[in-house]
Amino acid sequence: MTIIVTGGAGFIGANFILDWIEATGEPVVNLDKLTYAGNPDNLASLAGDDRYTFVQGDIGDSALVSNLLERHRPRAIVNFAAESHVDRSIHGPDDFIQTNVVGTCNLLAAARAYWESLPEPEHSAFRFLHVSTDEVYGSLEMGDDPFTETHPFAPNSPYSASKAASDHFVRAWHHTYGLPVLTTNCSNNYGPYQFPEKLIPLIIHNALAGKPLPIYADGQNVRDWLYVSDHCSAIRRVLEDGRLGETYNIGGWNELNNLEVVNTVCQLLDELQPDSAGSYSRLIAFVEDRAGHDRRYAIDARKIERELGWKPAESFETGIRKTVRWYLDHADWVGRVTSGEYRQWIDRHYRAEA
Repeated sequence: MTIIVTGGAGFIGANFILDWIEATGEPVVNLDKLTYAGNPDNLASLAGDDRYTFVQGDIGDSALVSNLLERHRPRAIVNFAAESHVDRSIHGPDDFIQTNVVGTCNLLAAARAYWESLPEPEHSAFRFLHVSTDEVYGSLEMGDDPFTETHPFAPNSPYSASKAASDHFVRAWHHTYGLPVLTTNCSNNYGPYQFPEKLIPLIIHNALAGKPLPIYADGQNVRDWLYVSDHCSAIRRVLEDGRLGETYNIGGWNELNNLEVVNTVCQLLDELQPDSAGSYSRLIAFVEDRAGHDRRYAIDARKIERELGWKPAESFETGIRKTVRWYLDHADWVGRVTSGEYRQWIDRHYRAEA
């Protein structure tokens, strides 16, 4: 009883592996390419644990993926592997197409071949769970209803377009070949181990360093915020009892604009690590908006609650306090990531073996 997790050294993938092993005790094989945001240090607490196996590699490597499937005989694949930062996709879309579209198709093809070779009852029990994003649905106006699973796709960035394409291919592999797939589309995650290019860890890092806290345009872009451990528990429920071929939206029921988020982080830092120069909010700086910036995302998560009994355990108030506290308590991790030291560690420990 093993699962394969792809992209498990990244932010959400690492949190999922930690959550999975703690909740189920079931072994995990983590396949991760270790691009700039992949960091084995996120899973350092599992060092020496025989329930955890790390493999450096690309989901686009057909031979490697097929070999892992045959060697470990997993009952499920959970696919987190993706390029995920919108700003990077605007400046360089090619990597997003290669990983998110071509890589996912390669993974689907390998999973299909493996699944078709399985005897019963393993054949019927196998699952392929694809983790995606609410950004595939496009942008909402302020008065619009939140995204449901039947909302039409309208991606507006190279990142969201690549994820929308991968979602379509996952659906196609189910309807054409019968592959037992599940898809989840989540809202904005936050929590421990998030690479500090994303809004919340960037604001924490910059504030503590006395640097400007950049906010795009007028700061009124709205997102639904989901604490990462809630996301992990939702994926476990979908993998356990989700209906084959179905999509489940996972959200936190926490719609906030970017300025509200930044001000909340500043208030918590003022409380937990005050600055003698004054409130951290003095550092807020509005910057030119990014190209194609979606105005609002909002998730309607009633389907997963209705069918699987899941709802988030954390409010934004409880989740953001835990998050700020974690970054304050793990300044060494933040330092290794922001300095690039973790890349040197990866080069020493993994590149030579690749």
